[in-house]
Amino acid sequence: MSIPLPGVAIEQERDVVVGRQRARRLAELLGFDAREQTRIATAVSEIARNAYAYAGGGRIEFEVVGDSRPQLFVVRVADGGKGIRDLQAVMSGEFRSRTGMGLGMIGSKRLMDAFDVETSERGTIITMRKLLPRGVPLVTLATAKLIIEAVLRDSAFDPFTALRQQNAELMRTLEDVRRRQEELQRLNAEMEDTNRGVVALYAELDERADHLRRADDLKTRFLSNMSHEFRTPLNSIMALSRILLDRMDGPLTDEQERQLGFIRKAAEDLSELVNDLLDLAKVEAGKIVIRPADCSVEKLFGALRGMLRPLLVNPAVTLIFEEAADLPAISTDEAKVSQIVRNFISNALKFTEKGEVRVSARLTPDAAAVAIAVADTGIGIARADQDGIFEEFAQVEHQMQRRVKGTGLGLPLARRLAHLLGGRITVESELGVGSTFTLVLPLVFSPPAEGVPADPARQQLVEWEPDPARIAVLVVGATRRDAISYQELLRGSLFQVLAARSAVEATRLLARLRPRAVVLHLDLEDEAAWELLADLRRADDATEPIPVLAMVREDDRDKALALGADECLTVLPGRDELLEILRRLGGGPTARRVLVIDDDAVGRYLMKTFLRDTSCVVSEATGGREGVEAARRERPDLIFCDLYMPDMGGLEVLSELRADPVTHDIPVVLNTAKSLTAEERTDLESRGVAVLLKDRFSRGDAAAEVRRLLVQSGIDA
Repeated sequence: MSIPLPGVAIEQERDVVVGRQRARRLAELLGFDAREQTRIATAVSEIARNAYAYAGGGRIEFEVVGDSRPQLFVVRVADGGKGIRDLQAVMSGEFRSRTGMGLGMIGSKRLMDAFDVETSERGTIITMRKLLPRGVPLVTLATAKLIIEAVLRDSAFDPFTALRQQNAELMRTLEDVRRRQEELQRLNAEMEDTNRGVVALYAELDERADHLRRADDLKTRFLSNMSHEFRTPLNSIMALSRILLDRMDGPLTDEQERQLGFIRKAAEDLSELVNDLLDLAKVEAGKIVIRPADCSVEKLFGALRGMLRPLLVNPAVTLIFEEAADLPAISTDEAKVSQIVRNFISNALKFTEKGEVRVSARLTPDAAAVAIAVADTGIGIARADQDGIFEEFAQVEHQMQRRVKGTGLGLPLARRLAHLLGGRITVESELGVGSTFTLVLPLVFSPPAEGVPADPARQQLVEWEPDPARIAVLVVGATRRDAISYQELLRGSLFQVLAARSAVEATRLLARLRPRAVVLHLDLEDEAAWELLADLRRADDATEPIPVLAMVREDDRDKALALGADECLTVLPGRDELLEILRRLGGGPTARRVLVIDDDAVGRYLMKTFLRDTSCVVSEATGGREGVEAARRERPDLIFCDLYMPDMGGLEVLSELRADPVTHDIPVVLNTAKSLTAEERTDLESRGVAVLLKDRFSRGDAAAEVRRLLVQSGIDA
């Protein structure tokens, strides 16, 4: 909805002053404060003066746009001149006119929220926009009628009145400056009066703070150095005890085997303590780095199942992993999550004499997070002790505790890591029945914003690091469900979703990072989101504005475009449409996609590690059939495929890909742990297939070999 307000024709020089008066009066009636009234009036008079000076006249038009808050106050100055010859030089500040400094347009642009210029040989139209202040009543046709009547009553031009108004504005500005100068002088005087005592106090505080810092640094350095120094002899003890227990140097008596078992167990316990101390030292020193990436709960469970099988030494206890195939992937640091869940399972196996340890995962009721639970039928924890177990070195008194030693550091470390990931840990336990430890993690990792008091520990201790191989896209103001939808839509693509729940949080994040594009949800109730749009598009001498995709109601599309949104959508787009828009807005180098097909989780992990420092985006498939489907769906630029897999071998995969027009031209590298004969290698080369022997994975040149294969396949790594 557009509501026109009385304009001004620029025919004489005095009409420039009339236009300034009209702009200031309308701004006043629309609810702008005195400072904003002066800014609007100044911008209008500068552009109107240019229209009179360079085009001999023109017209100033005013209107209010929008039928929902915040509305826009729009000023349009049109002339019939010959146009602006070098608009780029004018807007960059390089132009200097003979009649002035040539900075009127730049200054006016900085005073308004949005500033557009259309110029040709038939004339120039300059449109300026300003968001109405928060909390002012909605301008309707009825209120506009009252505004128009008030303006028309003041329409008679009086040069003395105009001069008095300008003088009054100038005097108010000068008075404001004087008042601020006096306040500054008073504060300076107070500062000088208190400085001497404060300096002495600061000196004492600095001395004590420096002493505390040195003590803390010494403690952290000691823990770190001690941990590293202990690891070498501990590793030697465990390796030598293993050699002896394996009877590589001859047979052992039963007593010797028992003694060596005690030695190895003591070394393993001490090694666990050393590792926990080192991790805690890293957290306290602020050296923990969060690297969020897409993480499959099902694959996480698979890796943990194989990793923890050696700990299951009691035949009376069963370790059960429930199916998690239906859960969506989560954006988090997989290594930190694995460390937390490993601690839960390890504790459960230690303190369960018979029964089961069950690992499960489910979506929370609001579908915004995943809860990973480890339930056991062990000794349980009394309610009075449940808070204490998260304290460092805390141990619950129990007869079984004397047989199964723990460090008392695992759960405190797990809770700190969970906080850094934006999650939490809960515990439910009954003495003699069992315990359930649950890790709740958001589906979409949200970087901690500076200055947020809700979780100071997370803010101070975490160093957040976006994936350098992907392009950051900031999603602002989306509901939890929509944020998860964006995560799913962009999964496996070049783009990484960063979520900010509000415009305020987005502003804090933008102070730390610069995304390639912003997806901004312009909610009717959040006027700050509209102000953020204006701020993102406002002129910045140092950097280019960040492209914005605005999600709006149909009625607000024109308003969002007027404030500078690059694209507007009214409904959440599909994957292809969203990717196309982000590629168009974000630009940047094109990353190449690589698909890794291997039934071995370790093999897939190693390949991802070798590709980490390249410009490639890596996706995985756990078998041949899954890999063929992924190749048809994703059209990768290169495929690394294991030669021998249970469901479909590498050669079968190759045949399927070559027979399909969609995938027939994708280069394939076959991985194998088997030494190929000359005939087998010749056969593969005749098919145009490169081979990567897995024995190179354990050598230092593995990454270089992978890069060579990328270049050979036409990918600039």
